[in-house]
Amino acid sequence: MANRPNVRYTKTHEWVRLEGTTAVVGITDFAVEHLGELVFVDLPSKGKKVGKGETLAEVESVKAVGEVYAPLSGEVLEVNAGLANDQTPLAKDPFATGWLAKLKVPAGTKLDDLMDVAAYQKHLDAGGN
Repeated sequence: MANRPNVRYTKTHEWVRLEGTTAVVGITDFAVEHLGELVFVDLPSKGKKVGKGETLAEVESVKAVGEVYAPLSGEVLEVNAGLANDQTPLAKDPFATGWLAKLKVPAGTKLDDLMDVAAYQKHLDAGGN
C-alpha cells in the first residue's frame, strides 16, 4: 500500500482536504501513475464556479487526457499555476506540492460521502474503476 495521506478520495481518483471553508483538490498517485509521463495541465480560472462531479481541470500525458472532477461544489479561489509549465510536482508529490486547485466551499461542508484512505485502498484493490 502506498503512503497516502488521511484525506478524502473519490472513485475517479481525486483527493480533497478541507481547511476551514477551503477545499484543496488534486489527483492521487494512482491517477498520476496511470496517466504516465505528464505533459500539460489545464487548470480552471479563478472565480469559476464548479458543481460536484463537473470537470474541474484536465491533466494530459503522452498517452491520454484525464479529466479531473470536482469532488464537491465550490468557487475556484486559487490554482497551482506553476503546474501549467512544470508538471514535476504533480508527478513527484501529488498530495502536497502537486495540488491542482483550492475551492471556496460553504461553512460546514462535510466530506462524509467520500472515501477515507482505507476505503480508497479497498477500491484500488478491487480494480480501481
